[in-house]
Amino acid sequence: MSNKQTLIISAVGIFVCYFYFAILQEKITRGRYGDQLQDDGSRGERFTYMLALVGVQCVCNWVFAKALLAFSPQPDDGTPKGYYASSALTYLLAMISSNMALRWVAYPMQVVAKAAKPIPVMLLGVLVGRKSYTLQKYFFVVLIVVGVVLFMFKDNKTNSDTVLEHESVGQLLLVLSLLMDGLTGAIQERMRAHSAPSAQHMMLAMNGWSAMIVSVGLLLTGEGKSFILFASRHPELFTHLTLLALTGALGQLFIFMMVSSFGALACSVVTTTRKFFTVLFSVLFFGNVLSGRQWIGAVLVFCGLFADMFFGRKPAGKPVKEKQSSVSEPLAEKN
Repeated sequence: MSNKQTLIISAVGIFVCYFYFAILQEKITRGRYGDQLQDDGSRGERFTYMLALVGVQCVCNWVFAKALLAFSPQPDDGTPKGYYASSALTYLLAMISSNMALRWVAYPMQVVAKAAKPIPVMLLGVLVGRKSYTLQKYFFVVLIVVGVVLFMFKDNKTNSDTVLEHESVGQLLLVLSLLMDGLTGAIQERMRAHSAPSAQHMMLAMNGWSAMIVSVGLLLTGEGKSFILFASRHPELFTHLTLLALTGALGQLFIFMMVSSFGALACSVVTTTRKFFTVLFSVLFFGNVLSGRQWIGAVLVFCGLFADMFFGRKPAGKPVKEKQSSVSEPLAEKN
């Protein structure tokens, strides 16, 4: 396939897979299982085993990547294991700290903070990954991020008595999550510069290391046993987890295709924009009216995307190193 076809297929795949993934994830984490009366008067148990949920996804993604390599073998991967281990660790820390932050901050704040992901990716890409970007590229990415933030930011303010306690702790966790996202992208840029691993090899190794790290956490915290008991009480959870794992594996494959072909910041732009379109579709589908600020945000996002499409590419005369200098971002986007 040509670069244009690869880019289109990867972007559409990320949009579709993670749109359905988000629906399933909300169903699992915010829904209730069973009809048992709880202490607070509600009925049904909530799923609270986030570490186990991440572990299931990593194992399924690893199996999926293994099957892909068996079906379509790739050249040997010469990437040092240290790159994969460190990238898997930063990836997991980003996901875990982002989920933990929701204990102390409202969900809109988390979304707004994570929308700024391309910024640390670019900065750490320069400092750690030895990347270089034009001022034009910085401007276009900032334009997209500002548009997403304007669109998602809520005008309605909470009352002072409903403000979440220890909000600074949640904000610190969000900063940590963004830092880990940036480090993941920088490490993956080093991978591309060192050996340019295929999407399948990246997916296999990253999820293999992630699964090993998560398994240690499940054993040390005892969450693994509690998760198994919960799943045995509510067998319908297996159907939800299967669909979640399938969409997550396919989505991550498309993400690795984009990272390995175009780099980390390009992937960040697509995943950040995917959040925007998910919210936009939800607003339009349920007939909600957009405010003037949200329309401005939408215009900024589209302007940034089209400007980068038509003016952000480097001249065609530069061979080989073109690929290493193209825009890019970290691994998967689960939040």
